[in-house]
Amino acid sequence: MNNSTIASPAMQDYLEVILDLTETQGRVRVTDIAVKLNIAKASVSQAIDNLIELELVEQERYGPINLTLKGEEQARKVRRRHRVIKSFLIDVLGVGQGIAEKDACLIEHAISPTTMEKLCKFLESKGLAQTKDY
Repeated sequence: MNNSTIASPAMQDYLEVILDLTETQGRVRVTDIAVKLNIAKASVSQAIDNLIELELVEQERYGPINLTLKGEEQARKVRRRHRVIKSFLIDVLGVGQGIAEKDACLIEHAISPTTMEKLCKFLESKGLAQTKDY
């Protein structure tokens, strides 16, 4: 994989779900991802093939899905962005939980590193979030 290759927003969502499932269940199967994302297993299988090509996940035939180090790094970055944005939407703007969750999902893929850094500094300055890991 080229170091400059970044997974598409949809692929980033898969990475984030795989990370979450790995932490809660240990083993991640195509079925688990399909249930979590409410999509067909065939769609998940195709996405996993793409993530394997990008060297972001590994899977032996019909075995569990595991993030590579690169995949885990990307998944953690996406999750951190999601959490900071969601916190901003809820704590600063007063957006409801459900809308904040959906909007954070959309924004996390489009926000620039510069804006993300400034958002973190703003939240820290207001005592609203510990963003050192973001």
